[in-house]
Amino acid sequence: MHPRPHTAVIGLGAMGLPMATHLAAHLPVTAYDISGPRLTQLAAAGGTPASTPAQAAAKADTVLLAVRDQHQVDSALFGKNGATETLRPGTTVILTSTVGPEAARTTATRLAEHGVLTVDAPVSGGPVRAGNGDLLIVVGAEDKALDQARPVLDLLASTLTVVGKNPGDGQSLKAINQLLAGVHIAAAAEAIALARGLGLDPATVIESLRHGAAGSFMFADRGPRMVETYENAAAPEVKSRLDIFVKDMGIVTGIAKDAHVPVPLASAAQQLYLLGEAAGLAAHDDSSLVTVLSPKHDASADSPASPNSPSQNGE
Repeated sequence: MHPRPHTAVIGLGAMGLPMATHLAAHLPVTAYDISGPRLTQLAAAGGTPASTPAQAAAKADTVLLAVRDQHQVDSALFGKNGATETLRPGTTVILTSTVGPEAARTTATRLAEHGVLTVDAPVSGGPVRAGNGDLLIVVGAEDKALDQARPVLDLLASTLTVVGKNPGDGQSLKAINQLLAGVHIAAAAEAIALARGLGLDPATVIESLRHGAAGSFMFADRGPRMVETYENAAAPEVKSRLDIFVKDMGIVTGIAKDAHVPVPLASAAQQLYLLGEAAGLAAHDDSSLVTVLSPKHDASADSPASPNSPSQNGE
C-alpha cells in the first residue's frame, strides 16, 4: 500500500466531514455525500467532490464509510451507483459506522464476493476529535486488510485497539462503548431534570459535580448543552443526533439478548431515547433528551412545596 493511498470517503455527516477534511491534509481524498454544502466544505479543505459513491471509489485504494446505519451502508456499497460498481479487487473498505456485529459480518461477506477486504473500525470521540485525528478506533480485521488500512487509520486515531481478526469484533466492543455512553447521557438528563425540579441552577450543579466522583465525560459534555436547551429559544447545534442512540441502544439490547446477558440499565435508557424520538426530537441533538423529563415550558423550575405547606387540594 502506498503511504499516501487515494482514499474515498462516503458520508460527510457529523463525523465523516471532519475525518475527510483531516485526511485531505495528508492524502488525496475524493468524497461523496447527498449534501452539496458539505461537499463544498470538503473541496475547500483540499478534497475532490464526487457525484456518486461509485465515482468516489473509482480511483480509491481505500474507501472509508461514515454513514448512519446499515441501510445507508448497503445503499452506498451495493445500491445503484454504489461503490462496488467501481471498486477494484484488493481495495479495502473501512467501516466506521456503528451497525452491529452481524451487519458488519454480512457486509464483509458481500464485499469479499467482489474481492474487496473489510476493516470493521467503528469510531468514537466526537466531531472535534475527528477533525484533529484524535479518535478512539476499535478494529476487527484480518492482518492483510488492517495493514492496507493503517495509513488512514493512523491519521485518524490517537488510540487504536485491535479487538480481533474478524469483522464484527470491532462492532462488539463499540456496542459496549455505546451502552456506557447511552446510559451516561440518560443519567445526565435525569440529574439536570432533578436539579430543575429542586429549584437548583443546573449550571452550578454541573460545575460542582463534573470533576468529582459523580462526573463523567457525558455529564461534562452534554450537561452544558442541556442547560443551553433551556436558556435559548433555538435548539442547540446538532453534534450527535438523538436517533443515533435510538439505533445504537437497539443494537446493544439486541446483541445482549442474543448473548443472554441482562442489560437493565441499557434497556431503561433505550426507552428514554424512544420517548425522545416519539416527542419529535429524532433529528435534534441528543442533549435535548432532558426535555422529555423536564419540559422547556417549566423554565421557572418551581421548587417543590415544603413538607409543612398546604397541598394543592387544600388538605
